[in-house]
Amino acid sequence: MRIFHCDHCQQLVFFENVTCLGCGHSLAFLPDLDEIGSLEADAEGLLRSPGSEGRTYRLCQNYTEGNVCNWAIPSEDPEPLCESCRLTRVIPDQSVPAHPAAWYKLEVAKRRLIYSLLSLGLPVVNKTVDPEHGLAFEFLADPPRADPSGEPTIPPPGPVLTGHANGVVTINIAEVDDVERERRRTALHEPYRTLLGHFRHEVGHYYWDRIVLGTDRLEPFRKLFGDDRKDYAKALEAHYKKGKSTDWQASYISSYAASHAWEDWAETWAHYLHMTDTLETAAACGLSLRPSRADEPEIRPARKNWRGGLGKFEKMIERWFPLTYVLNNLNRGLGLPDGYPFVLSPPVVEKLKFVHETIQAAASKEANKA
Repeated sequence: MRIFHCDHCQQLVFFENVTCLGCGHSLAFLPDLDEIGSLEADAEGLLRSPGSEGRTYRLCQNYTEGNVCNWAIPSEDPEPLCESCRLTRVIPDQSVPAHPAAWYKLEVAKRRLIYSLLSLGLPVVNKTVDPEHGLAFEFLADPPRADPSGEPTIPPPGPVLTGHANGVVTINIAEVDDVERERRRTALHEPYRTLLGHFRHEVGHYYWDRIVLGTDRLEPFRKLFGDDRKDYAKALEAHYKKGKSTDWQASYISSYAASHAWEDWAETWAHYLHMTDTLETAAACGLSLRPSRADEPEIRPARKNWRGGLGKFEKMIERWFPLTYVLNNLNRGLGLPDGYPFVLSPPVVEKLKFVHETIQAAASKEANKA
């Protein structure tokens, strides 16, 4: 994620901000400019930003009415929702007291995902525009269950499964609850489980269908990740029956990745997005390491406007390992678990490189369409 500044007063602002604390201007992310803009209404009621070069905007309807968005829309766009919000086709029932806050957190995570996908040059097509190949999100809750007093309660893990099918990513809104998500993480022996991680994993399945299946990347994929034609349901059943593998770290980013080639891809894809976002943030903050000893991890200052997912993969990995060293040591200093509880074996690094090159190929193809 880049670092942003108010284009009215240059105050440091963040991707989720809606107001500049320096000058008080309303803020919105302008996807066409890839910037956070400070906004003022003109005589016609359209919004302008100092850096918009004459372009005018409207706020997303979910910004003005739902308070769950902070993106703007070019004024000539007839759609009431921004590029991110219009991808959501089912939202949580807003009559349930806890659901408005859950919807907000879901959209925050999704906007970070969409920002990453757009930054990497990947196609982001709404399913209403392209029903066959488009993308959509559904945020669903488990059915309420009555307790002994007759009052409905939200149950523990129920029939709504977080997953992907035919371009539709479903997120169980129970994952918004930190306590419930941690309970599930512990029960499944996972080292890492976040709401944003779910979005990244599930959209990985979507992009496998879009940029691997039916392309010249499929056979190289099978050599690295395994045969995608293996029975998926049986593979998952076997994974959960046999319990946590003891040797998965030799070839996989997670135990779950060992269950099936599709899950190996989705887990590796999600990890790649974790890496690119974190690396971009570190570079944008000007983070560098200059150790007193030559044999300690070093990070040289990154070039301006560096993008973690672009350029040579080897440069990306070269910066990643020292960054995880810093991240884990800082967390330990705070008495927290490691922020990066993973080990990247050589086979996993090769898989990450495959994801990197597949994204680059897809982004190049997408750019040539423009």
